[in-house]
Amino acid sequence: MENFSLFEKEEKIECKPFIKWVGGKGQLLPEISKLYPVELGKTINKYAEIFIGGGAVLFDILSKYRLDEVYISDKNLELINTYKTIRDNVYILIKSLKEMENQYIPMNNEDRKVYYYERRSEYNNLKINIEENNIRKAALFIFLNKTCFNGLYRVNKKGEYNVPMGAYKNPKICDEENLKNVSLALKNVKIIYADYRESKDFIDDNTFVYIDPPYRPLNITSSFTSYTENDFSDKEQIELANYIDILNEKGAKVVISNSDPKNTNENDNFFDDLYKNYNINRVKANRMLNSKANSRGEINELLITNYK
Repeated sequence: MENFSLFEKEEKIECKPFIKWVGGKGQLLPEISKLYPVELGKTINKYAEIFIGGGAVLFDILSKYRLDEVYISDKNLELINTYKTIRDNVYILIKSLKEMENQYIPMNNEDRKVYYYERRSEYNNLKINIEENNIRKAALFIFLNKTCFNGLYRVNKKGEYNVPMGAYKNPKICDEENLKNVSLALKNVKIIYADYRESKDFIDDNTFVYIDPPYRPLNITSSFTSYTENDFSDKEQIELANYIDILNEKGAKVVISNSDPKNTNENDNFFDDLYKNYNINRVKANRMLNSKANSRGEINELLITNYK
C-alpha cells in the first residue's frame, strides 16, 4: 500500500471527530500526542486503534504522519457502519443529513421532540430488524448523536438505542466540510467490526497501537460503559491487559488510557497492579458523566505506555 496522509501540496487538511463520544479524547490529545513514539512515520509505519470511539487520536495521527497501513476496529457495529459509510458513501450521507437538518432546525421544541423520537424509532427498527439501509442507519446515527442528551450512545438489553432528546438550540447536524475531510482521511484505512483480539495478526514491531477501552467506572453514576450490548467489567480489563502483554512481546509500541481509581479511593491499586511492568502517567482531565453540572471537575486519568 502507498504511504498516505492528509497532507496535500504541503497543506494540512483539518479533520476532527464527526460525533461526540463519552470519554472522547479531544481534551487529552495534547498529553497523548506527547507520547507518540519518535519513530512514528519512520520505522513505525503502521497504526492500530482497537476501540475507535470518536477517533480523536486517529484523525490527529492521520493529519501528521505518513503511514503504510492503518487499522481501526470496535465492537459497536453501528459505529463501525458509520465510519465505513463516511469512507465509501459520504455524498449520499451528507444529502440525508442535510435533509434532516433542514427539517429539524426550524421546528419549535415540541415538534422537535416528535421528530427526534420518530427518528429514534426508525433507527432502532433498522438496527434490529434490517441488515440493509446502512447509509440511512449511519445518517440516523449521526443525527441522534448531534441531537440527543450529552451525545451519549447507550442501548438497553434488547439492543435498542434509548437516549432522550437533548436541549441544543442549533446543533450542527451536517458538518459537510468535516465529513468530506474525514472521508478522505479514511480512504485507505481498514475499518473492522471485531473484538480487539482480532487485531493480533495486523500488529507487529512496526506498529503504534492506541488502546482506549470503556473506562473502569469511578462510581455507579459514571458507568456509561454499555455502548455496545456487552459490558466491560474488571474481568475484561484484566483480559485486555493480558492481550497488551502479547502486543508488548511482539515489539509494538502501545499507549493505553483509562480512569484512575485513586480519584475516589486512594487505596485502589487496580491499574497500578495490573500494569506494574509498564509506565503509568497520571494526567489531568475535565469530565462530566452525569446530568449534574457541579459533577464536572478536574480528575486524573491514566496514560500507560510500554516504552519510555
